[in-house]
Amino acid sequence: MMTAGLALHTDKYQINMMYAHWINGSHHTKAVFEAYFRKLPFGNGYAVFAGLERIVNYIEGLHFTEEDIFYLSKQEEKYDKAFLDELRRFRFGGSIHAMKEGALVFPNEPLITVEGTIFETQLVETAILNFMNFQTLIATKASRIRQVAGNDILLEFGTRRAQEADAAVWGARAAYLAGFHATSNMLAGEKFGIPTKGTHAHSWVQTFRSEQEAFDIFAKVMPDQVTLLVDTYDTLGSGVPHAIMTAKKLEAQGKRMNAIRLDSGDLAYLSIQARKMLDDAGLHYVQIVASNDLDEGTILDLKAQGARIDTWGVGTQLITAADQPALGGVYKLVEREVDGVMVPTIKISGNPEKVSTPGKKDVYRIVSKGSGKAIADYISFPEEKMPPENGKLKLFNPLHPYMRKNVRDFDAVPLLAPIYDNGELVYELPTLEEIRAYHNSQLNQFWPEYLRKLNPEIYRVNLSEAVWEMKQKLIAEYMEEHQEENHDD
Repeated sequence: MMTAGLALHTDKYQINMMYAHWINGSHHTKAVFEAYFRKLPFGNGYAVFAGLERIVNYIEGLHFTEEDIFYLSKQEEKYDKAFLDELRRFRFGGSIHAMKEGALVFPNEPLITVEGTIFETQLVETAILNFMNFQTLIATKASRIRQVAGNDILLEFGTRRAQEADAAVWGARAAYLAGFHATSNMLAGEKFGIPTKGTHAHSWVQTFRSEQEAFDIFAKVMPDQVTLLVDTYDTLGSGVPHAIMTAKKLEAQGKRMNAIRLDSGDLAYLSIQARKMLDDAGLHYVQIVASNDLDEGTILDLKAQGARIDTWGVGTQLITAADQPALGGVYKLVEREVDGVMVPTIKISGNPEKVSTPGKKDVYRIVSKGSGKAIADYISFPEEKMPPENGKLKLFNPLHPYMRKNVRDFDAVPLLAPIYDNGELVYELPTLEEIRAYHNSQLNQFWPEYLRKLNPEIYRVNLSEAVWEMKQKLIAEYMEEHQEENHDD
């Protein structure tokens, strides 16, 4: 769970490239990298940026320990001792801009920009992608579930199925910032101040001579926090009736039972019948919690079947992002120093979607002053100026340039915030509650058609004409040079 001492949380080829640059004398060359993803996960209409706090904690503690240096000295590459001394002195001195956590983000726009020497920008790639990819994926899944659940309560129950402790704890945080209400993970609760919730296991019921005895003892110990798991034996035949009896005993003490929990079987049918039984007993206030491999699809289906469920415990499908367990974010060089001047650079690929967009860029959200809703995200070079007040902004689809739209009467909201400036942290990390509020404000900025689960409308991400022309220019230059080489052969 520690973020200090993670200098070797990187791929070996990063160290090897750093070494090669050092041997070559090019390790102080300036470079700009951008982290982004190419495709939205889960077929969703948006993603939710997360992981920035972990990245900041990582950068703050980034240094090579003596144990790290010793380990590197034993590698087959036989790194020069002077290079290892260089690593001993290493501290991050670059600049970072990033989206704010909780922001709605889209494909092919920079989420994080890292500027500095090639030495330092190369080292941090793996960790930044690791933290950004996982937490953005889980936050997106959680927000997607939130859209389906509406005003129902959502509990994160994924710890025991997560990919180890870090994923469980930081995954719980990502789910909470995107709209979940509590977690079962006590360490996440302690570390981040997330509300914690829990009931009891089937083993609690099995421990006693009868289900009724198990319920009564649990209620006696925690009379103000009683949620009873009713499916250990027979949900409707014994579990719910015994829970009703316990609830009546609590009423006699002036107490109220919180809920019953269903964890197996036909949740729609069982919840409808359990609701009727509770209401017939005068227990209208007792809520119904459901768990058992839930995700946005099953919750949507259960709601369509009229399920009477108030709270959803979501575990495996959320914390493992089971239907798409990786985001696929990438980190690409977009600008490099040549003879003391920064020049844009491009990655060419046989897969058109993998061709990068050259140059260091800013991202703006174009928001209608009339509706207050987002129209598009606009990617431009830092030196470009927005149109003057009431001016016209030309938007065109980078894949289909003939699809154009002109907008007026808008606000251009910058999305990339300065996080580090020449190695100094200049960003005050918001509280988790502030991030939750920011995420909700982001959702309110978008029309429902972009947020829906099924067949969401595609949100515009547009390049400025200058960025588009630079990309076409570099592609053309590469193609011309490549064709000449082939001709010479």
